[in-house]
Amino acid sequence: MVTLHGFSYSNYYNIVKHVLLHKEIPFREDLQYGGDEAYLAISPLGKIPGLTTEDGQQLSESSVCCDYLEETYPAVALYPADSFQRARVRQVMKISELYLELPCRRLIAYVFGDSPAPEALREEVRGTVERGIGAMNRLCTFDPYVLGSEITMADIYLRYVLMVVENCGSTKLDWDIVAEINGLREWQAMMGDTAIARRVDADMRANHPEFLALLKERFGM
Repeated sequence: MVTLHGFSYSNYYNIVKHVLLHKEIPFREDLQYGGDEAYLAISPLGKIPGLTTEDGQQLSESSVCCDYLEETYPAVALYPADSFQRARVRQVMKISELYLELPCRRLIAYVFGDSPAPEALREEVRGTVERGIGAMNRLCTFDPYVLGSEITMADIYLRYVLMVVENCGSTKLDWDIVAEINGLREWQAMMGDTAIARRVDADMRANHPEFLALLKERFGM
């Protein structure tokens, strides 16, 4: 059986978890927060999530894990058959990560530390995110899914990327980033109104207190 290593408050963990549930792949969860030598055997950089395949091989990086699951369990496809359309899905995933999530992630320490972010950092993050917003408005149709009538990996990826974007944007940039992308709010409501999303979200909320306690213990936040 596939094993997913990590913790439920991690948005990257939840991307892979949602894919496993969507594809109806049997899996078990192994609670890991990283930070020790044993976990490095699973994830070489110690990052969350890690994945152990059915035959005992190890993988890390959420997009890599998702591509592995797509190729190994193709019955419920999350990429189009056409190679160009597959590339379009990956393009949206890459842009949402590099120009929305990762810049906002630079503010996370200030979110959990409940302290103001330096103005120079705020402006730098805002500039990068504005480029991402422009690209998303040019690429995404939300009709009703990100790229048309069928759900793809981009829908799952974007849903969990936005959890960091919304949190950091609202608390540290005073900015409703979702409102800047046409059709995104309605798409969000649709994506959240599924049994899979509700299960993932409930597990995330349940893990929140333990995650915060760990932050306090390790970093004094």
